[in-house]
Amino acid sequence: MFSHLTVGVLALQGDFERHLYRLSLLRARGREVRSLRDLEGLDGLVIPGGESTTMNLLLDRFDMRSKLQELCRQKGVWGTCAGMILLAREVDDARVKPLQIVDIAVSRNGYGRQVDSFHTEVRAELNGKPAVLKASFIRAPIVSRVGEGVKILSEHQGKPVLLIQNNCLVSSFHTELDEDLTLTKYYLENLVSVFK
Repeated sequence: MFSHLTVGVLALQGDFERHLYRLSLLRARGREVRSLRDLEGLDGLVIPGGESTTMNLLLDRFDMRSKLQELCRQKGVWGTCAGMILLAREVDDARVKPLQIVDIAVSRNGYGRQVDSFHTEVRAELNGKPAVLKASFIRAPIVSRVGEGVKILSEHQGKPVLLIQNNCLVSSFHTELDEDLTLTKYYLENLVSVFK
């Protein structure tokens, strides 16, 4: 279905393998991104959940920040949980220097610590149609400010949890832990295919 697309998944830390598996189920070619060389020729990029402070350090250690920002301004990008934190314009933790791609402010671990993690369903509007998504909130960020030009696709208990700005999708929750491919398919159709 998406065999013409090559999508990188940042594989410095976090659960990148689940995203690669989900991409393979939709026949997209997935590629682990561990160095600058791995960014070449990608049609899109997923920044997975994980530890945002560690990812932040590794981006600088491997000198990937500038090239990653360039790619995130041009290609279809999806950041989940820690990926959302890295793509935000502002973060409430000075240890993380965000890429400033999406005009939102986020609070790290806004939903609490590991023990506060929960699984639920959220309602979204995708392509003008209602959708129900399985969502896992694991030390998830809370969006505290939404800038102009950012569209909220889903909220949970009155807080934005799925947002889009131009070529970038961000979710404070994980969907890759469940079997539902709805959001991965939405990302490939509406962002990677359009901005490749």
